[in-house]
Amino acid sequence: MKLENLNNVRNIGIMAHIDAGKTTTTERILFYTGKLHKMGEVHNGNTVMDWMKQEKERGITITSAATTCFWNKHRINIIDTPGHVDFTAEVERSLRVLDGAVAIFCGVGGVEPQSETVWKQADKYNIPRLAFVNKMDRVGSDFYNVLDMIESRLKSKTVPVNIPIGSGELFTGIIDLVSMKSVVYEDNGFGANYVIDDIPIDLVDQAEKYREQLLENASVYSDELLAKYLNGDVIEEQLIRDAIRIGTLKNEIIPVLCGSSFKNKGVQFLLDAIINYLPSPFDVPDIAGQNLHGTKIYRKPSREVPFSGLIFKVMTDQHVGRLSFIRVYSGILEKGSQILNSATGKKERINRLLMMHANKREDVNQLSVGEIGAVVGLKHSFTGHTLCEPKKPILLEAMDFPEPVISVSIEPKSKGDSESLSNSLEKLSYEDPTFQIKVDEETGQTIISGMGELHLEILSDRLTREFNVNAHIGKPQVSYRETVMGDSFGEGRFIKQTGGKGHFAVVKVKVEPDSSSKDVVVENEINANVIPKEFIPAMVKGVEDRLKSGILAGYPTQKIKVKLIEAEYHETDSSSMAFEIASSLAVEKALESGSPAILEPVMKLDVVVPDAYIGEVINDLNSRRANILSMDKRNDSNIVSSKIPLRESFNYATDLRSITQGRAVFTMKFLNYDYCDKKIQRAIIEKTRGFIPDFLNN
Repeated sequence: MKLENLNNVRNIGIMAHIDAGKTTTTERILFYTGKLHKMGEVHNGNTVMDWMKQEKERGITITSAATTCFWNKHRINIIDTPGHVDFTAEVERSLRVLDGAVAIFCGVGGVEPQSETVWKQADKYNIPRLAFVNKMDRVGSDFYNVLDMIESRLKSKTVPVNIPIGSGELFTGIIDLVSMKSVVYEDNGFGANYVIDDIPIDLVDQAEKYREQLLENASVYSDELLAKYLNGDVIEEQLIRDAIRIGTLKNEIIPVLCGSSFKNKGVQFLLDAIINYLPSPFDVPDIAGQNLHGTKIYRKPSREVPFSGLIFKVMTDQHVGRLSFIRVYSGILEKGSQILNSATGKKERINRLLMMHANKREDVNQLSVGEIGAVVGLKHSFTGHTLCEPKKPILLEAMDFPEPVISVSIEPKSKGDSESLSNSLEKLSYEDPTFQIKVDEETGQTIISGMGELHLEILSDRLTREFNVNAHIGKPQVSYRETVMGDSFGEGRFIKQTGGKGHFAVVKVKVEPDSSSKDVVVENEINANVIPKEFIPAMVKGVEDRLKSGILAGYPTQKIKVKLIEAEYHETDSSSMAFEIASSLAVEKALESGSPAILEPVMKLDVVVPDAYIGEVINDLNSRRANILSMDKRNDSNIVSSKIPLRESFNYATDLRSITQGRAVFTMKFLNYDYCDKKIQRAIIEKTRGFIPDFLNN
């Protein structure tokens, strides 16, 4: 790609709540840009972007899919992201490498729970975005209500650039507020046939009202536009677009469009808006990173500077092996070259480069700055790793992913499946940073953990279909955590005298709850003159190793601060090993007297339920120990928001469907860890250990 052509590149993501129309919109974009000759439908399971068997069967997007298309001499690299909360990591890593985003909202549902989640993810990376209010053909759609919801719930300044003509069955087109013309679509022609005309008389006042708002908001970013607006002069359309673009790139305004992707209305104007308002690689700040000395450095989006790129996704392809998706931030990545993985310090050979169109591949000789592609066969590089020029290393900021909250046991059905299962699980863990594998030391069982029941169900299904592995899947288990509720002290003594050199170490610690950190914090407060400083790392290691599992049920500990406050040593008998053991013993005693407690994962549950079933749904939530946070009314439906322990949410989808005859829908996401009820804690401990420890009965 020529450097001057970078101005004509848009790297964008399509993001939204589940079932808002992301994949349908992407399918229409590919059709109108000539990438497809026939449009697929999600409900028919024949869309290009939902290519996995599991996606086609369930009608949802599970994995982010990348593609490239062209519109008005501009290249648009698109990543279609999932809307289901279980696959939110796919959205996170996609937004990390994108320059702009299109947020799609349902004209009826408006700002739904997962809409807020993906919006916050875009805020995290400061990504300019525009909004597309979809499904304007549905009964109950209300464009102006969605505008209000974006303003109030997402705290964003909306600037409509077009408004609808009618809604529901009467939705026939849009009014372009920049050109002040109406666009009415004909019933045939797959959206390609539309008539541009004067605005209908009954909509002139409405159009002028929102045109005024548009000009007022846009004039903030252009003195020339402001002068013409105040003087009542004729304002060129391009002047308005340029001003809107400036405000969008500053992330201060959100251009809003509307349409119906399913009915093929408004998508071409969305494509125009992507080009007019979203950034090119030149419009985003230089990428920041660190050199090998930890000094902050920057790379410009140029072919002339050293190569740097970030791997944001890894997937296993049955035909070519491991694919590493990469965004090139600077320079050129050439086939046959040798590059450095600055995260691991290892070098890799680039044997094959691909441009991706969902699950289809196109071989290329190079990937240039601003491009998104895939590298085949990298051995030591994974999600979040930086690839760069060996002589000019840079380490880009990696990505953070949430901890899994649900676990199941898995074991091969036969001995012959044992090795295949192990290899297949390892490949899946390479692909998905939120999928974790561990072996229970006591039972020898393999435990897999993920973000929800659907997440693990999909992964289990892939084991059978893609990797031909037969396995038994256990019942879902909650990933608990342990902590302390009060301050306590503990002393650990490791003193042994033998015929030769003995062992001597005494350590005193203070353990206290630390709500400010989700991890374990170890602080040294021992005077430097008390013991040799070389023993301090051993003491810290002893503390950290002991806190990898709690004393109640063996779950990982968190939100704990440990202070090393006193120590004694012997000139000849003390050793690092002795202090490591003594520190571990000290922490164990402190935990026993520090009111230890089990934390359980709590989920944010939002249910959209018709009036007729609201009572049954509330009663069911109360029986599940849910805490109702709010109830909102939207048309003839109710939105019930609550907090619910994860252990009480299992099989909720089936139960809700039964209670409401399939008329209610819900979304659920991890909220935080909170203290378990004492009765439940004892049940967990007894189930895990087989008995209740004496220190809990005292």
